[in-house]
Amino acid sequence: MKLFHFIFLFFFCTVSAQKNLAFDSIKLKDAKDLLVDDYGNIYLYKNKDFSFTKYDSLGQQKGKLMLTLPFKIQSVQNPLSIASFSENAQELKFYDQNLNEIQTVNFRQKFGFIKMVYAEDLQQIWLLDESTKRLIQYNFREDKIINSYPFDIDFENVTDILVFNSQVYLLTKTQLSVYNFNGNKMFEFPLTEGKRLRRENGNILVIGKNTIYFLQDRMLGIIFNAENSQIVDKNSAAYFVINANKLYLYPLNK
Repeated sequence: MKLFHFIFLFFFCTVSAQKNLAFDSIKLKDAKDLLVDDYGNIYLYKNKDFSFTKYDSLGQQKGKLMLTLPFKIQSVQNPLSIASFSENAQELKFYDQNLNEIQTVNFRQKFGFIKMVYAEDLQQIWLLDESTKRLIQYNFREDKIINSYPFDIDFENVTDILVFNSQVYLLTKTQLSVYNFNGNKMFEFPLTEGKRLRRENGNILVIGKNTIYFLQDRMLGIIFNAENSQIVDKNSAAYFVINANKLYLYPLNK
């Protein structure tokens, strides 16, 4: 019996803890994604115009990106170096705290077709090369391939990747799967509406549409859920929810 397929209730944050933040609803309208750093800055992505805007906790704009192609922000956990990958452009870009571009890594000349990127730190990145069916560890500072692993899986539906502790976490439209470096699947969970993966110290989180999951001991638990919400995210102090073009904060229980 595959017990690790069972999704259990780990912790649930009730609506009684919510706080409505005074944030302009017009700014929240049409937002496709929300990210929050540990300084309380709010980042909104709108795929309507491929814009990514940073606001402080009072709603004052601190920076804005306007790109011509779709792109995926990996994380804002390090607001001094925000990684953004465009599958269409085959580029990884890094931005500073004001969303000014500080570096571009172009994959077209050195690799085949990169499906997904995970920036491990400020030197190394992990690449899923769809054309060669490989997982590649690449030092972009030195332009050097460190490791390359055969990875014969279906790349088409992969929506996010995270590599940690010699394990590869892949998120698709229908499940979360965990592989070793040989491309062997170790375990998986059925999961819909998963948007991105996040590592907080040694913990792996899955940010969904209105649910945040916690992976521990081959079990996937719900740590936060806001039914009927548009978007959810968290930082080290609170959960954040956009619902009906309003922004709510739910402090973490200490």
